[in-house]
Amino acid sequence: MTFTTRPEITGTFGAVTSTHWIASAVGMGMLERGGNAFDAAVATGFTLQVVEPHLNGPGGEFPAIFRSAKTGKTEVLCAQGTAPAGATIAHYRNEGLAQIPGSGLLATVIPGAFDGWMLLLRDHGTMSLRDVLEPAIRYARHGHPILQRAADTIADLAGFFTDHWPTSAHTWMPGGKAPTGGTLFANPVLADTWERILSEAESVRGREAQIEAARNAWSQGFVAEAVDRFVKGTEAMDGSGQRHKGVLTGQDMAGWQASYEPPVSGDYRGWQVLKTGPWGQGPVMLQALALLEGYDIAAMDPNGAEFIHLVIEAMKLAFADREAYYGDPDVVDVPLEALLSAEHTAERAALIGAIASAEQRPSRLPGYEALADGVLHRAASLTGNRDAAEPTMAHLADRKGDTVHLDVIDAEGNMISVTPSGGWLQSSPVIPELGFCLNSRAQMYWLEEGLNQSLRPGARPRTTLTPSLAFGPDGEALAFGTPGGDQQDQWQLVWFLHHVDHGMNLQEAIDAPLFHSQHFTGSFYPRSAMPGEMMIEESVGEEVISALRAKGHGVNLTPPWTAGRLTAASRNHDGLIRAAATPRLMQAYAIGR
Repeated sequence: MTFTTRPEITGTFGAVTSTHWIASAVGMGMLERGGNAFDAAVATGFTLQVVEPHLNGPGGEFPAIFRSAKTGKTEVLCAQGTAPAGATIAHYRNEGLAQIPGSGLLATVIPGAFDGWMLLLRDHGTMSLRDVLEPAIRYARHGHPILQRAADTIADLAGFFTDHWPTSAHTWMPGGKAPTGGTLFANPVLADTWERILSEAESVRGREAQIEAARNAWSQGFVAEAVDRFVKGTEAMDGSGQRHKGVLTGQDMAGWQASYEPPVSGDYRGWQVLKTGPWGQGPVMLQALALLEGYDIAAMDPNGAEFIHLVIEAMKLAFADREAYYGDPDVVDVPLEALLSAEHTAERAALIGAIASAEQRPSRLPGYEALADGVLHRAASLTGNRDAAEPTMAHLADRKGDTVHLDVIDAEGNMISVTPSGGWLQSSPVIPELGFCLNSRAQMYWLEEGLNQSLRPGARPRTTLTPSLAFGPDGEALAFGTPGGDQQDQWQLVWFLHHVDHGMNLQEAIDAPLFHSQHFTGSFYPRSAMPGEMMIEESVGEEVISALRAKGHGVNLTPPWTAGRLTAASRNHDGLIRAAATPRLMQAYAIGR
């Protein structure tokens, strides 16, 4: 088995990685104009909403994890909105639903991305609101060369848009036709929305006052008013095959703000790895690393069956706990300390055997047995459903939404990792006054009472979005992440092990063949489970594939260079900055100097 790798990007001034070359260039432009990593992240984030509309949008959300050189603190920024006040299990059941659809207005939670970017800019950035918004406005107003995959997504949905979501047809099919990949594509209504926000913000004096005015225009002003009118007046076709009205209101938007919280951390071979709390899936990577630390990973072939089998089995155990216990810790009791404890980890690690397990095996923590039993019940009822609305990769249908990712490190040592998602063009009809649609993140709740992930007004969905920071014993600082739904922490885990245990540089670890488990219940409608199965790039070679099958794995193959869209950036103790981005799917870029 052989594979080629590209060189890392190196420099000392700064580095920006993202899933689109235009957005990466915009971020670097902010650094070159004197902004810091947080200014660059905000500008990159808004630009990604324009140039990758099939993967994220203004009505979406994000988690961010960042380290401030000024304060020395690492924090999580939660820009994940909560369920609206009207989003009750009783209401959805009365609509005839057993699951929340993967698209449409009932799939929407409070949009969080705009307020999150504003909070980051206000508290940690240095540039003005106009500075960071102007690139996105320019590309929305005058156009950008639309990605082939975005154009294909629109073409695939053209009939549906015309028949059911006419406002989306008007936005994404100007002149009644889907755009051709590589041609200029504009969204002037979205540009108008941002220009109006800027105009209202600049009616007051002072940088912070202007940012606060922009937040108010979004959550309490004309944006919230337009969202409220549209949701109340629209009965939209959704993933259930029926038309439903949504429950999101302007009052919901006015009552929510992005916030900060401490990260969850774990140690692995002298590294400190930091993730979001269990309202995201981030702690599964910490659980998996804890399970693997007792093995001599460095002695294993990084692309061999022994290593792949071990990592897959650890993933199964960690994700089983995710399905049982994770949820919004502000609302439900998540026993995260117990799940990450050394004693519990040792008990779980003993379950890893030489043969692949086809069982769902959540931990049975005292007092939480009902949550573990729920995992087994749901997995049994959903086994074999392979049509999950998961990431847009080569082996999955293009109409399914996905996510973007960005990392930024500057010369001062500020660093941030962000995974924006939601509000993609497939999620719900475009709000005609605003030029964007709402998110579909509510599909991650269950319409069953008593679960940590049950639908509850005011609770965050347990998302798959999971950016990462890590700090090594030699002073290396890492920011990394990827789009990819349930695969995000799986691909990041493989990448991190290759970097830390196998000594690969950032790019080598990204370019190595990737794999992930498909064993556990998925997070996206209609919530599939495929016990014992995994997916791997066929570039690992037939010998490895045969060995994995001999160990009991159901091995599904995907062509080389089609799994994962990782990006990463690092800063050494001497100030040298490195960056790398995946060559898969021809979108991600790393820029540094």
